[in-house]
Amino acid sequence: MNASSIVLTSAYVTIKGFCMNRCGTHGSSSAGHIKGKNYKFAYIWGGMCAWPFHQPIYGPQSPSLVAPNNGVGLDGMVINLASVLAGTATYPFGNGYYQGPTEAPLEPASACHGVYGKGTYPGYAGNLLVDPTRGASYNANGANGRRYLFPALYDPTTSSCSTLV
Repeated sequence: MNASSIVLTSAYVTIKGFCMNRCGTHGSSSAGHIKGKNYKFAYIWGGMCAWPFHQPIYGPQSPSLVAPNNGVGLDGMVINLASVLAGTATYPFGNGYYQGPTEAPLEPASACHGVYGKGTYPGYAGNLLVDPTRGASYNANGANGRRYLFPALYDPTTSSCSTLV
């Protein structure tokens, strides 16, 4: 059983507290015993959150970023999934790679929260590429002209957040 399950929450589904303090999570569970072996599986739960494409309620009030594919919820979900996928790959069963104390581990994307480009500081996502026609911010090019904004990941070899741009 080398698999991860991914559950995506629609914008039409309201879950108490979800998108208030987190937009996604991951964990693991037991799949039970099969032929005398105990199998585990990792899971990811992601929702449609608007940050960083929406003005925050508190904190620095710099202008919001423009969603690269013109879909605030889905573009936010891409960031979300990239973050929890990195955590699932490096810390799938609570015993993998993390930074900090075991009581409060930071995973690769959590350690770089809000960092998308070089020169980041609180309230500023960093130096990003900008679509000249729409003003949308992005740091990765995809197929068929799609653009994406991916979070930085902590790089243990440099002890810093590694960004795509």
